[in-house]
Parts: sequence; structure tokens; C-alpha cells
Amino acid sequence: MKQNRFLISGGGTGGHIYPAISIAEELSTKFDNNKILFVGSCDRMEMQKVPEYGYDIKGLWIRGINRKLHFSNLLVPLKVLLSIIKSYFIIKNFKPDFVVGTGGFASGPVLYVASKLKIPTLIQEQNSYPGITNRILSKSVNYICVSYPKMDRYFPKSKLLFTGNPVRKDIYVSTISKEVSLEFFSLNKNKKTLLVLGGSLGALKINEFIKSNLNYFKKLGIQVLWQCGKNYFQQYQSFDSDIVKVKPFIKRMNYAYKVADYIVSRSGASVISELCIVGKPVIFIPSPNVAEDHQTKNAMSIVNLNSAEIVKEKDLDTEFNRVFEKIFTNEEYSLKLSNSIKKIERPNATVDIVNHINSFLK
Repeated sequence: MKQNRFLISGGGTGGHIYPAISIAEELSTKFDNNKILFVGSCDRMEMQKVPEYGYDIKGLWIRGINRKLHFSNLLVPLKVLLSIIKSYFIIKNFKPDFVVGTGGFASGPVLYVASKLKIPTLIQEQNSYPGITNRILSKSVNYICVSYPKMDRYFPKSKLLFTGNPVRKDIYVSTISKEVSLEFFSLNKNKKTLLVLGGSLGALKINEFIKSNLNYFKKLGIQVLWQCGKNYFQQYQSFDSDIVKVKPFIKRMNYAYKVADYIVSRSGASVISELCIVGKPVIFIPSPNVAEDHQTKNAMSIVNLNSAEIVKEKDLDTEFNRVFEKIFTNEEYSLKLSNSIKKIERPNATVDIVNHINSFLK
């Protein structure tokens, strides 16, 4: 039986890494005889996270342009050139049948080389506003899988496949009970739980706001499961207690979503896709430090369907408590948000993407 070989590149943040892992898991299910290799950036979180899921990964010496004037930007052209050369040798040695990119700077050189070598390629764009890497690659790849309508503003219409965003299998097929999940985090089953997600790397403004409002949540009788990000864990771990659980990173997100009664989250496209499946009342706090303010656009695509609330980072101190109490004190409204956001879910996104890959290989 012929072995199917797949090269997957994407990373930098969880929003690029976990869709890649989801696709890898489904490829492993679809193709009995397969070999999967990841390519990421040498010093980014994918070099740690991908091996935890049992996959091999190669690293490229590449990073994006620093938005502030910085001498490291002078090295960017050299890093791109060296990454293209290394990608060429990785591809020549691995001999993939198909190459998938999920965004992040490492996927640029890999998809560029693969397309030049006439290897079938696909990019999976998570956001409503695509990053520059995927916009450049769109001219040469075979397929572009998207999650939002009207993406032909940025990509060739003939290549678009409307699939939705891949979600980790342990989230959409989770059979874990709430009781087991509460015990896993040492949380009280008699209290409501607020889950705080500031992104895989953490968010300082959200962390500072949560720290300042721990007494507020305590007065409401709410316990907090707080993913502060590994960059900030030392700064906030002292706030860990019987009603506040501070974590640098939560790997068992199916457990975290199960315990949550309310969720505060950034609005990267991948986490939004997960939240649509989970179906809990959500307050989005978009990151203002992203290209074209795409997190606000992502969030508003849900808010405009009356399926979530939004508070801008600059308005946290003045608006958050009012919006939170609107949900907390009105069980009917809370349930309405939960039911409404679940109607947006696309749980078959990963299967659809892999089916397109399979049809191309036949």
C-alpha cells in the first residue's frame, strides 16, 4: 500500500498551531498508511506543542518584521532566504504528496517552495482578514480554505473552499463530565466558573484587569479559571487560591470549556470556532495589536448575530462589569447567547478540508 506523505506548516500562536494539529489528526484517521511532518519557526511555541501530539517537526530560522523600528528587521531578508533554502531540502528529503499551510511566517517559505516544485498545496485561512503571508501565497497554491464569506476580496475566487476553521477533535467529541472537569482543576462544584482566555501567549491588559477585579468576582460568588499565558505566569501565580486557578497554559481545553459557565476571551478565529461548538455565554475582548484590527472584525461577526458580547480593551474599566452583570443576572439572556452561538458552529470543517485533500490525490 502506498504511503501518503503530508507536510504541514503553521505556527507562532495557538491560532495557527491547533488548526494544523486538527488537520494532522484527521489525515491520520483518513489515511491508514501515512507520514506527517510539521515545519515551524525555531523559537516559537509550535516546537514544543507539536511533539506533545506525537508529530515530528523541523524548525526554520524565521520571524516576521518587528512593527517598531528595530535592528532585527535588517535580518529579515536573510532569514527568508535561508528559510527558503532549508524548506527546499526538507521537501526534497521528505517528498510530500501534499503540503498544507495554516498561517504564520514559517508557512511562507514552505508553501512557496512546494508550489514551485508543483506539489499540491492548500492554505487554511482562519481570519476574516488574511495575513500578508497567505495573501502572497494565494497566487500560487491550489486551494484556499476559508471561514468567512466574501473572502474573494482577498483571494482568487476559483480557489476558495468555504469549510470553516478546524477544531481539535477532543473539543467537539468531548465526553468528559463537568464533575470530572471541576475535580481536574480543583474547582468547587457549587460555584459558577468564569473562564478567562487571553490567547496562547497571554494578554497583559486582560491579566491586569482580572487581577484588579478578583474581589469583584468573589463578591458575586464566582470562581475564576485564568489562563494568563506563560509569559505572565510568574507575575500572577501568587493569586492562585481555592477560588482562583491561575494557569500559564491550558492544554486540556475540553475540560476548561466543560467547567465554564461564562467565558472571557480574545477573538482569534480559531478560538471563536471552538466557542461556537462549546456554546457558552462569551464576552470578547479583541486584541488591538493585530493586522487590520481583524480580531474586532472576527468578534463583530458573532456579536452582530446577537450571539456574544464585546468589550474593547480600552473600555474594560468602564464597560466590563456592566456587560458581565447583564449576562450574570439574567439567566434567560445567558441561555439565549449560548443557544445562538451554537447555531454558528461548523464541526465538520476538519473533515471537509481533508476530504478536499483526498479528492485531489485520487
